[in-house]
Amino acid sequence: MPDDEPAARRVLGALAERRWTAATAESLTGGLLCARLVDVPGASAVVLGGIVAYATPLKHVLLDVPESLLAERGPVDPDVALAMAHGARGRLGADVGIATTGVAGPDPQDGHPPGTVHVAVVTPMGGRVLSVHLAGDRVRVRAGAVDAALALVLAALRG
Repeated sequence: MPDDEPAARRVLGALAERRWTAATAESLTGGLLCARLVDVPGASAVVLGGIVAYATPLKHVLLDVPESLLAERGPVDPDVALAMAHGARGRLGADVGIATTGVAGPDPQDGHPPGTVHVAVVTPMGGRVLSVHLAGDRVRVRAGAVDAALALVLAALRG
């Protein structure tokens, strides 16, 4: 697939080539990642669904993130992102789980400044996490988190 093609289309194409399905677990992006994927025609062949666990307790209840991890580190943490991706994969029965967590702003959360973002992907080959600090307002941070998650999935699928 050409590199100028939208990232969501490239992700779906790469997953379809492997005959893999995907599910999302989202916090700060509030469903934007799943929406970006399903904006692509034919997404239903790959995307099973998504879970928006915006409130911290829902990360445990809906995504099986260990309560002890959430209590120790809070929701804005790379290991929480990885656990969320595992949870989406397991709860929705997908081959690939993709997760986003962080602080969109405008205020800090649990000592983390706005723009702190952790994204994760879990495939049958293992898991990866990317932690970034994004500049801008809530809209830009949330959009940047989606872009970072899609880039991480593409990197994981390439090897």
